[in-house]
Amino acid sequence: MPGRHITDHQVRLYMTFRRSDSPAAAAAKAAFSTATAYRLEEDPRLPSQTAAPRTRRRPDPLAGLFEEEVVPLLEAAPGLRSVALFEELRRRHPELEHGIRRTLERRVRAWRAVHGPEQEVIFRQTHEPGCLGLSDFTDMADLQVTVAEGPLDHRLYHFRMVYGGFQHAHVVLGGESFVALAEGLQNALWALGGAPREHRTDSLSAAFRNLEQAAQDDLTQRYEALCRDYGMLPSRNNPGVAHENGSIESAHGHLKLAIRDALLLRGSRHFDDLTAYRAFIDELVSRRNARHQPRIDAERAMLQPLPRQRSQDYEEIRVRVTSSGGFTLRKVFYSVPSRLIGHQLRVRLYDDRLEVFIGGSALMTLPRGRAQRGGRHGHVVNYHHVIHALRRKPMALLNLVYRDQLFPRDAYRRTFDALLAGGDPRPACRCMVGLLALAHERGCEAALAQHLEALLEAGELPHLDALRERFGPAPSELPHVEVRLGSLVDYDALMDRPAVGGVA
Repeated sequence: MPGRHITDHQVRLYMTFRRSDSPAAAAAKAAFSTATAYRLEEDPRLPSQTAAPRTRRRPDPLAGLFEEEVVPLLEAAPGLRSVALFEELRRRHPELEHGIRRTLERRVRAWRAVHGPEQEVIFRQTHEPGCLGLSDFTDMADLQVTVAEGPLDHRLYHFRMVYGGFQHAHVVLGGESFVALAEGLQNALWALGGAPREHRTDSLSAAFRNLEQAAQDDLTQRYEALCRDYGMLPSRNNPGVAHENGSIESAHGHLKLAIRDALLLRGSRHFDDLTAYRAFIDELVSRRNARHQPRIDAERAMLQPLPRQRSQDYEEIRVRVTSSGGFTLRKVFYSVPSRLIGHQLRVRLYDDRLEVFIGGSALMTLPRGRAQRGGRHGHVVNYHHVIHALRRKPMALLNLVYRDQLFPRDAYRRTFDALLAGGDPRPACRCMVGLLALAHERGCEAALAQHLEALLEAGELPHLDALRERFGPAPSELPHVEVRLGSLVDYDALMDRPAVGGVA
């Protein structure tokens, strides 16, 4: 057609049609003009054979520079980036224009293709069903998820079966650790319904960080024992070689993008509590697994059976309760009832909680705290544990180390700040301790917090006597109700009575 160059394919078509048609007819079928047909009759070469080679249309901006200066630099330091070479040339030759950067990058790329070092080759693998499962952690800070009153600093433990594509995700509140790995891995295997023959992780360097050699050896032995309980061969990829774990590294990105999209569709990144956020993640992962259900079902038939019960997914540590009314574990102070002062406790340390035992008896479950940034100690304090002692020493509240963590809700902290603004700390401490004691004794922590919020918005301070009347009588003023239980002999007499209507 006019204005368009013919192609080699059109010429070949023309030559084929020319065997039986005239030049004009063959040209029409090949979609070019009759004049072009007669030109081909004189010179039947293909257009690619007659095209003149492309020549440079402007002077080479790197003439006298690339071979003389750039190549020696590349040979001396093959890892140099093109941008570094560009900046070095501009430093040596300030008259060079900025537009030569792309020319330099293309020239360096072409030189490396011929003279550069050999690169690492990634060998694609075939995977058998039930053979390999992968575990890894991924940071979720960039999603900016908030829970309750603040941002949630967390990671995601991610498990994936290579063949079937089954995935499991578990929200981890702390960093990478054996406890988080053991809990997440076992949750994944029990949800899958079987165990693969091999389990691969990264080098677990983050879990071993800041640990002594003896502790590292202990964690290694515990990890190997965990895999042995499930009949899995433990393996690790080399440090810093992400593509050896590529079947889950790439899945990290897809899962995080899916979570981000789901948060956008949800319209909010805030969750009422951690349980709601974990349910959100579980539902999302379940929907993704449903897309691979046929392959997952096929792989389940090839998995090893699970053991009769789960393996240990916690660390057990012994602590002693000090005179401060608590114990310190991993740079975090935990309060407990003062009657335990001086006793040695057995603590099972999970990723998100502590289960406390004395001897063989379970005492309580505490939320797990984390040390603050900079190595400062954290605090997990329950005001119910210390309120009886604070009532005897209310001024201890003024400079208490964990004062902010003692308040169960933000309204209590703001109320204490307003009381301190009055000038005299003594009545402020007495009033605040009285408010905490009121919440403890009357079981009105939430309702009292709402009332304190209303007082703060109105610019008023709380009056302890009025609040005591508002939130019911004191426990000592409640009437004593005596309930008398019937004797079991009376029930025997009812059973001995003859049946009515012949029905026993």
